[in-house]
Amino acid sequence: MKDVVPPPPPLVHNQFESVKELFNKYVVPSYARFDLAFTRGEGSYVWDVRGKRYLDLGGGIAVNCLGHANAEITQALVEQSQRLVHVSNLYYHEPQGRLAQNIVKHLAPGKVFFCNSGAEANEGLFKLARKFGHDEGRFEIITALNSFHGRTLAGISATGQEKVKKGFEPMTPGFRHVPFNDLQAVRDAISPATIAVLTECIQGEGGITLVSPEYLLGLRALCDERNMLLMMDAVQDGHFRTGRFQSFQRIMEGVAGGEQFLPDAVSMAKSLGGGFPIGAFWARAKHADLLGAGTHGTTFGGTPLACAVANKTFEVIERDRLADNARHTGEFLKSELQRIANEFPRIIETVRGLGFIVGLELADKESIPAFAASEKSAAMQFVNRLHDAGVLSIPAGAQKMRLLPPLNLTRAQAEEGIAIMRAVVKSLAA
Repeated sequence: MKDVVPPPPPLVHNQFESVKELFNKYVVPSYARFDLAFTRGEGSYVWDVRGKRYLDLGGGIAVNCLGHANAEITQALVEQSQRLVHVSNLYYHEPQGRLAQNIVKHLAPGKVFFCNSGAEANEGLFKLARKFGHDEGRFEIITALNSFHGRTLAGISATGQEKVKKGFEPMTPGFRHVPFNDLQAVRDAISPATIAVLTECIQGEGGITLVSPEYLLGLRALCDERNMLLMMDAVQDGHFRTGRFQSFQRIMEGVAGGEQFLPDAVSMAKSLGGGFPIGAFWARAKHADLLGAGTHGTTFGGTPLACAVANKTFEVIERDRLADNARHTGEFLKSELQRIANEFPRIIETVRGLGFIVGLELADKESIPAFAASEKSAAMQFVNRLHDAGVLSIPAGAQKMRLLPPLNLTRAQAEEGIAIMRAVVKSLAA
């Protein structure tokens, strides 16, 4: 007897297990992956291989600033790939020059080096600082505890989190870590070998902790006093995510002296290419020629294809006023999450962030009965509950998680996400 509703074809029925098995057999297990496999996306939504739809409030960890499968990015990719995909950096091409111009226009006079990722961009900052201090024998860079600066050997050495260093000792020398937002700690850490301070304005992997304007102004004055570089890692919190091109520009709004504040160098990546891999660092004019011919290089950095996509991303963000959307819709997200936290303080302890980089700090796992028996952290369990409910978010430590949605997230989509999150939190409080 035939089934009235035939079972799904075996390929579809077993597709997730098949994909997972491919990873288990052939992919280095350096990630603790969630049990999800995605097949397509559109705007702020993504679908898994089983056909379930998710509202993506993680944005590929702050990468997909125009959402998934953006038609204008696709058009830019196709058109540029039909002209010129790659040439060596031994030659000139217009898309790279125009992208550098776009970045400088949004920051200040200076120049830009292009690479492929945030880790590479930070490596460029390390080399810039060492070149600046070389003749005096200065090479040390002060960074913050709980910071994150990439997964290269120098990147994990710069990172102020011991968990990323384990198993890779000895660390690359030349980095000192001090408490975040503590100017006196920076001053006390300066040695005769210190040449720079590197900071995030919003610690992303560290749980969405914001820098204070007073700290930034103090760092600027201290670096000027000691002839040191002030460098910023804006890989995650940059590219209009806070409502301005760079987060320091937003943080310094309305602060006395804020509009004149400027770091010496800024690293960037993630949203810069709207999903296409590209990284960069900007150096202000007086340091822009430190890395002369032969001192730094890259095979794939700043290709015509990557730069064409990044230029299109700039164009769409500016045309559609997406910085304003990040500012206003982000404030709505944050305020609504605070309402949930106020209603369920035994589940959510704090809400913090700026624009479309928003974090939640959950109560200790043992304080949430539904989480207490599991070996997984409260953040991982909460993120998994959101997955079950159809929302993607990003963990950021044992008790913290982040929302890093596309810059074109609509108010209606934000409301949808808030409703789902409230329902999940309410179920945990029951």
